This record gives sequence, C-alpha cells and structure tokens, in this order.
Amino acid sequence: MDERGAPRSVTPIVAIVGPTAAGKTGLSLDLAERLHGEIVNTDAMQLYRGMDIGTAKLPIAERRGIPHHLLDVLSVRDPATVAEFQGWAREVMAALRAAGKSPVLVGGSALYTRAVLDRFEFPGTDPELRARWEAELAVRGAPALHTLLAERDPDAAARILPDNGRRIVRALEVIELTGRPFSATLPQQEYVDPATVQIGIRIDRELLEQRVEQRVAEMFEAGLVDEVRRLLDDGLAEGRTASRAIGYQQVIAHLAGELTLDEARERTVIATRQFARRQLAWWKDDPRITWIEHDAPDRVDQALAAIASVGSS
Repeated sequence: MDERGAPRSVTPIVAIVGPTAAGKTGLSLDLAERLHGEIVNTDAMQLYRGMDIGTAKLPIAERRGIPHHLLDVLSVRDPATVAEFQGWAREVMAALRAAGKSPVLVGGSALYTRAVLDRFEFPGTDPELRARWEAELAVRGAPALHTLLAERDPDAAARILPDNGRRIVRALEVIELTGRPFSATLPQQEYVDPATVQIGIRIDRELLEQRVEQRVAEMFEAGLVDEVRRLLDDGLAEGRTASRAIGYQQVIAHLAGELTLDEARERTVIATRQFARRQLAWWKDDPRITWIEHDAPDRVDQALAAIASVGSS
C-alpha cells in the first residue's frame, strides 16, 4: 500500500511454459512488447555460443528490438549447472525489476525455470563422493547407474534420462550425502516472489508431434550438421553438458559414422517428442499455471489478464 492506502503497483515476473514447438517464443515477444519488459532465457542449451540452429535460438533480427538475456554466455566446453543459472537469472531479474521492466522468462528447461521462480535450495557436494560415483559411471555406464537410481529413488529416475550420466551421478551423490531422496531436493511449489505468474501454452498432442517433426526437418535443412561440425572443432565433444543436447548428440554420432543422416534425423525427432512429454510431466500438476490454447486469437489478452491479477499488492 502507498501512503494513501491504495494498492502499490509491482513489476510482475512472467514465465512462459509449455512443450517445445508449442509457440512459447512468439507469445513471449508479444508479452514483452505489451509489458515493456525484456526476455530472460531459461533454455539450458541456448546458454551456449554457436548452438543456434539445433536449439531454435531466435536470430537477433527477429527479436523485435527486445533485449534478450542469458543467451550465448558459455562456450560449448563449459558445464552448465542449475545452481549457477539460478544465481545468474535472479540477478538479471532483480536488475530489470529495479528499472521497472518485467522479466519475461521463456525456454524449454523446466527445472531451470522452476529453480529460478520457486524456493529451491541446493544440497552441498562432497568431492570424494562425487569422484567415486564418477568412477562408477566410467566403469558401469549411465544405464546401469540409472537402474540403481531407480531402485533408490524412482521419482528421480523418472525425471532423468538413462543416458544423462552427470545428473544420475549428482542424484546418487545427493542421496548418499543427505540420506534423503534426490527428488526431495527438487523445487517446492512456492514462489520466491508472489508477483509471479506462469502462462502455459496448451496444444493438441498430435499437432505438437507434427510440429516437432517439421521443426527437426527445418533444422537439418538449415545446416545443423555443419553447425555441429564447426562446434566439434571448438570442443563440443568434450563439453559435458552441450554435447548431450538433443540433435547435437545425434549429429555427433552421424559424423562419427555411427548413424546415417536419416537415422540421426529420426532419432532427433523421437528424442524431441520424448522431451516434450517430460516437459508436460513437469507442469501438469502445477495448479498455479494459467493455460492458454496455442491458437487462441486472444491469447495475449488472456495472458495479460492473468498477469494483471498479480500486478498489484
């Protein structure tokens, strides 16, 4: 309240969520324009310089002059951690709000978005314990450790891909370190700042799968293979995070002679569809999200109405 007892306007935090290829980017730009805000990337792979085609990174010419933050901040050799990203994003958001500009978060990494918006304290780490599990990974492989994780924490295993060795190791480390399931350390459904709104884009599953297939085809036609070849020269294969990106992982296998080009393309489609299903699993039980049909003619107005409900306190 101000000195007259009237509600004081606050600058809202807006996050656009939904599966890949649903239309998050377009809505984020529309809202940033209407709110005089700026875009904050929450896609883990768009943090990387040079990873443009395969991450569907919006070209500068198509950003409508709206500043975008947390794009191209890492080399492909650098690891990306949720804890580090949380700090970067919250710092950017605080600066934008201090200037009276709404942060509009958009990206496909659900855990990154939740880590920024919700109360999420990261467990510590034990270098010796981590090293032991990494040695186990090197000997036994990620699928075997994923099976072990499924025995110890089924919920965590369901959220982590069987080939994501780094996250599997981290989960096993946390379980041993804390004596609690890794899933118990994931974000709670409680916003750090109550002036936060999530807008979800709803789209028919059959249409979404068609869009995914078309997007993958366009990426390969636009030169994804050449992009991966250039990034391999920059150390992509040594990057623990970047090398696992969907599309890049499959093209790396193609360039190594392990897959034909058609096989790499088809496996990218399959992996992207699986990723979209995991994204939806993250959000389906979050009652705080305002869902809007992807093709609703008034989707921007619907989103603005939801945002207005948290815009005063």
